[in-house]
Amino acid sequence: MRLRNKVAVVTGSGSGIGKAIALLFGQEGARVIVNGRRAAKVSETVEAIRNAGGHAVGIAADISNADGAYLLMAGCLEAFGSVDVLVNNAGAVISRTTLVDCTEAEWNITMNANLNTAFLCSKHFLPELVKTRGNIIHISSVFGLLGTPNSAAYTASKAGLVGLTRAMAVDFGATGVRVNAICPAYIETDLNKEMLDTLRQKGKINTILERLPMRRLGDPADVAFAALYLASDEARWVTGIALPIDGGMSAGRT
Repeated sequence: MRLRNKVAVVTGSGSGIGKAIALLFGQEGARVIVNGRRAAKVSETVEAIRNAGGHAVGIAADISNADGAYLLMAGCLEAFGSVDVLVNNAGAVISRTTLVDCTEAEWNITMNANLNTAFLCSKHFLPELVKTRGNIIHISSVFGLLGTPNSAAYTASKAGLVGLTRAMAVDFGATGVRVNAICPAYIETDLNKEMLDTLRQKGKINTILERLPMRRLGDPADVAFAALYLASDEARWVTGIALPIDGGMSAGRT
């Protein structure tokens, strides 16, 4: 087991990519802290990990504010006594507009959901991660590397995560803490299934698939396996990278 006896915190793990990461980490021997705002979803993931023979504790907390991030950290230490891996996965797509059409409220909510949550959790967990020479994984997006039309706020927030990854890797490398980012492209999850099904019904799904050399959408497990590698000791000399998990989408872009 690649994460045996490691303690891993996965934010936004009640569904989608975060849930897939939490489940895989549990299968690989980690003791997992499952986090999300919806207690019922958190409980579902915890139960799934335990039913598969793993160890998990759920902490329902809103980590978009400092109090919630602190509660998550304190709850982790109370449950397991230490932390080895923090996966900053929590995030949201709030607006699909250009900068001009994006409202100030939409901009602020997007930054809070996608960038501030990572800032707050990293800030609270870093002193504990220094003790264990642990690592942080930010879940960014390929659009944080490439940009995409009508997605100004989302793209800016995810690009911010890439920059934060590099700054933290430089600042904390000497402590033994590694910091990396994963940049997924189009991943099919419960959150975007309705949108993707609508595109299929209208015969427009190829507008997405044509951007992907592998000609298929990603699965949450594709991201989870990348996170497992970065969280494991196999990546012990890997820090400061932004790893595209994108079916080749970024390969043809400069």
